[in-house]
Amino acid sequence: MEISNMLLKNADFATDDNLACSGLDEPHERYFGAVSPPIIQTSLFVQKNYQAYCDDMQHEADRYIYSRGLNPTVQMVEEKLARLERGEACRCFASGMGAISAVLMANLRSEDHIILANNVYGPALALVKQMADRFNVRYDLALTGTTEEIARYIRPNTRVIYTESPGTMTMNMVDLTAIAALARAHNITTVIDNTWATPLFQKPLTLGFDIVIHSCTKYLGGHSDLIAGAVITSHQRMTAIRDFSHQLLGAVLSPFAAWLLLRGLRTLPVRMQRHQENTLQVIEYLKTRPEVDNIRHPSLATPVQQALIRRQMLGFSGLFSFEIRDGNFARVKRFIDACRVFKIGCSWGGYESLIISPNRGDNASALAADNIAPGLIRLSVGQESPALLIADLDAAFTAIADLQQGEE
Repeated sequence: MEISNMLLKNADFATDDNLACSGLDEPHERYFGAVSPPIIQTSLFVQKNYQAYCDDMQHEADRYIYSRGLNPTVQMVEEKLARLERGEACRCFASGMGAISAVLMANLRSEDHIILANNVYGPALALVKQMADRFNVRYDLALTGTTEEIARYIRPNTRVIYTESPGTMTMNMVDLTAIAALARAHNITTVIDNTWATPLFQKPLTLGFDIVIHSCTKYLGGHSDLIAGAVITSHQRMTAIRDFSHQLLGAVLSPFAAWLLLRGLRTLPVRMQRHQENTLQVIEYLKTRPEVDNIRHPSLATPVQQALIRRQMLGFSGLFSFEIRDGNFARVKRFIDACRVFKIGCSWGGYESLIISPNRGDNASALAADNIAPGLIRLSVGQESPALLIADLDAAFTAIADLQQGEE
């Protein structure tokens, strides 16, 4: 089966995924039959007497006491996300970085070592560098993400292997099963940011990974109207994250944001299929453009990586990048500014299509260090008509052609 036809195979998602996204498994009778769950917008919960309060405090992790701990609206979305990822426990946070920070803080101490495999989210790398400067955490970058490269960096004090697949900007794939096996052999915790694929298209816990992180701001929310993060793992691993990084650091999700996230999950299967279909049509158009040097999306993976995709993925999302031939800052800027349907914005995963580039005009050395071409442009393909998106890109290619003629 061709990789580009994976959407046909996965047009109907697993029954359990559909149940988790829908409201079919929700306790409607608890909320007077309301089909949309209520927002329990409260800071605390009162008890009927002081003995009940004392009893609740003895079981703080499982009782409604204070919304920095458990809240019914937040708990409902946490249970859905755990089910989607095939995990035992989930905790939600006020942002994706809140989730990343919680995991790293709970799993790293001074003098511990972390390996960042593949190109990872820039702020995640920035946080690790801050932890290195302030708390003597050691780190190495394994940009290819191969098990051979990762193995070379393993030390006696290596505690975490952190990855993304596909990787940020480059869309490079890594073998999650092989990385998980390597880590287990050395008693190392594995962590993956699974935001790109969503739990519908990739389930790293079933491949041996220990902890999954999501920026729910992206596809899981899907409407560009909330900031949220989530961590899914086993009950045992969640204990340390909950007791220290969730409760004490306090970057928890609000009930209203949790309700927005519940709303987003309702349409996640439909939206992800549309993102996938639109993206594959845009990619087919880009393949016809002589100005395009390289298209970075898993659907165009090498034969070796196609075999990897078949083992660990169920479909493709709408975030990818391509490189303009002879790309420089002036051409990148002209291309982006010529777009009208694709809006200029730093995030992704919503209903709208977005465009940016890592090329800022003054960061050539940083791009080279991350193996990123100066002509790279990142697209987040939204829910609009593919014909509109293609026409918009067509106009942008005309704009850079005019710029080149002016230069000549």
